[in-house]
Amino acid sequence: MGVLQRFSQIMSANINALLDKCEDPAKMIDQYLREMNENLAEVKSTTASLMAEEKRCQRDVDSITADKSKWEDVAKKALAAGNEEDAKKALANKLEIEGRLAVAEKTLATAKANTDKMQQMYNKLVSDISELNNRRALIKSQVSMAKATEKANEINDLADSSEAMNAFGRMEDKAQRMLDEAMAKAELDAEPADESEDLLDKYAGNSSADVDAELAKLKKEMGL
Repeated sequence: MGVLQRFSQIMSANINALLDKCEDPAKMIDQYLREMNENLAEVKSTTASLMAEEKRCQRDVDSITADKSKWEDVAKKALAAGNEEDAKKALANKLEIEGRLAVAEKTLATAKANTDKMQQMYNKLVSDISELNNRRALIKSQVSMAKATEKANEINDLADSSEAMNAFGRMEDKAQRMLDEAMAKAELDAEPADESEDLLDKYAGNSSADVDAELAKLKKEMGL
């Protein structure tokens, strides 16, 4: 039956697996609830139709069974009255009715099986919807907490300046090395010092009188 095939997936649906696939369970849970409630209304309507069909089939079986019993009674009465011809006609009608009864009973069994399957689907949907409603608030709370934690982690990553400080320190070291190398190069590039010129410069500011006085002082100290 087409309607049973259409709803067969409901029986195999795993609510936890569905939620695991959701990128945002807080949003998807409301969508699932809407869809499942829509399915529930349709399954309920279909189940009611199948139950009505099962009852109709049951009435057919009951009616045909009553006809069978009636012709069987006619056959018994005809035999009791010594009329075998009428008994045979009654039994022929009974056999024809038994053929129709077999078909009616088979139809009833199919209708009952379909009704049972739809009722199982209906019960499962009711159970799943009840479970989702009970878990809805908790799931949304967990999602909100997860988003808040993720946001806090992002802010913490932005506020972590250790990497920037390390990079700045490396640039500082490099700048210092460049300065040291430049100064060393400058020293190497300077002209060699002239000792004679240095000596002249050293005593250029001293007068001969000062030199004589220093010389006399030095001799006195030495006892010369």
